[in-house]
Amino acid sequence: MRYRSFIFGALGLSDIFVDAASTLLSGGTIIAWDDSANYLKIIRNGSVLVTDDRIASVNANPQPSKLPPGTKVIDISNQILTPGFVDTHRHGWQTVFKTIASNTSLTEYFSRYGEFVAADKFTADDVYISQLAGLYEAMNGGVTTLLDHASHTWSSSTSYAGFNASIDSGARVFWAFAFHNITSLNYTASDQIPLFREMAANKEALVGDSPTELGVAYDSWGPNPNVNEAQDIADLIKEFNVSVMTTHSLAGPWGISNLPSEVQQFDILNGTVPIVFSHSSFITADDLQLLRSTNQYISITAESEMQYGHGHPHSYDVQDQAALGIDTHFTYSSDILTQTRMWLQSVRLHFYNQVLENWHVPTYSPMTVNQAFLLATRSGGLALRRPDLGVIKPGAKADLVVWDAENSPSMLGWDDPVAAIIMHANVGDVLHVLVDGKFVKRDGKIVNSDYPNIRKDFLKSAKKIQSIWKQTPYPTYEGAYSSGYGYGTPLTVDVQRGKDTGYGTQFL
Repeated sequence: MRYRSFIFGALGLSDIFVDAASTLLSGGTIIAWDDSANYLKIIRNGSVLVTDDRIASVNANPQPSKLPPGTKVIDISNQILTPGFVDTHRHGWQTVFKTIASNTSLTEYFSRYGEFVAADKFTADDVYISQLAGLYEAMNGGVTTLLDHASHTWSSSTSYAGFNASIDSGARVFWAFAFHNITSLNYTASDQIPLFREMAANKEALVGDSPTELGVAYDSWGPNPNVNEAQDIADLIKEFNVSVMTTHSLAGPWGISNLPSEVQQFDILNGTVPIVFSHSSFITADDLQLLRSTNQYISITAESEMQYGHGHPHSYDVQDQAALGIDTHFTYSSDILTQTRMWLQSVRLHFYNQVLENWHVPTYSPMTVNQAFLLATRSGGLALRRPDLGVIKPGAKADLVVWDAENSPSMLGWDDPVAAIIMHANVGDVLHVLVDGKFVKRDGKIVNSDYPNIRKDFLKSAKKIQSIWKQTPYPTYEGAYSSGYGYGTPLTVDVQRGKDTGYGTQFL
């Protein structure tokens, strides 16, 4: 089932994909990028001229001369203008699970919420509306670019549903078709190749003027791959020169390694396609060097790796070849700002502890707000080999966020704009969001007249899906995990004295 022709009429896309023409964002403080200094550049009371989908100029004054005829001027005096955030790992189709998995471990996630469990319970309608609502949630928080590990590809109709929702949202989505073996439906990775070929061959017609891109996701590169299957996927990646390939890489006791050295044997690591290794929890020293020599990146999903127990013991030392991601936003925060702040403080704690463990007193902070800001913006663009994303400079894509620094109680009294965003702002302070030069959020509201109907359809789907899951028994753990490692039960915490005071209660 193909959704696009049906959904286009329902969503009023003329409200989204309007002619951008030229727009001047005038009078704000701009966190820009300076190529010559290879660093951030702060411009106060400046302006940014957007023409169509690109930044035409970045100016040191609010009213530059010789503007294109018909330029619309948007006054952002006393506000802060930043590039949009870049999320390098997400599963958008799972939005309908919101709040029913707040205490979930990764072991439980695999057996209860992943695609192998969901495949026979989600309709294409469910996938479409869940993906679409999740993308609006992301853009509402200032995320303009997302690498979506699209693991909802368990049929032709659900694959097109998630892809078309990405297109229809107006977000910049690198939609990575997941090749996987869905045994419950007898639908293998090899069976999915003709569908991917069809989508890739018709990509231009499907995408239109949307910024959505087509990529590949695959999680069976190693340690014991089906060599023929993996080579077929690698050949597809090269044949279509896809926008990105992404893979879950955990290793250690999880057994899902997909390490750079394992991908390298299929001759794509040194190619033109960017490869993003999500999590890379137990990456080895040799694999880290291989990442650097091939200029490939990992995606640190800080909150996910804390929530689920992946861990990230080595990510602190890979940040020069890393970006940030969200992962399963139905479980926790959906915005990169929260991830950035959480990761920054985690890094500080990690390196402070190295000093404290030697009975020394820490001196300066191990990581600055500027570095955290770059991880959330430019690093994501570099991970996708798109130096025109995550930065404000002439020629870059006009993916921009205006923060209401004038009226926000949390930013009142700010002086350093980077610190104001990273340490004090919140999602409620996002005033305007532009993707490809088009407003997707303006004056604090989603720019789509049909958004109330999207919310209504989403709530209907969420109620149905959540009712199914609430009736599903929780897993029990005996013997060994699929990797061969045994299970271990962590100590649990209770904040009240006494016995059985309610550690595991969920109010569903």
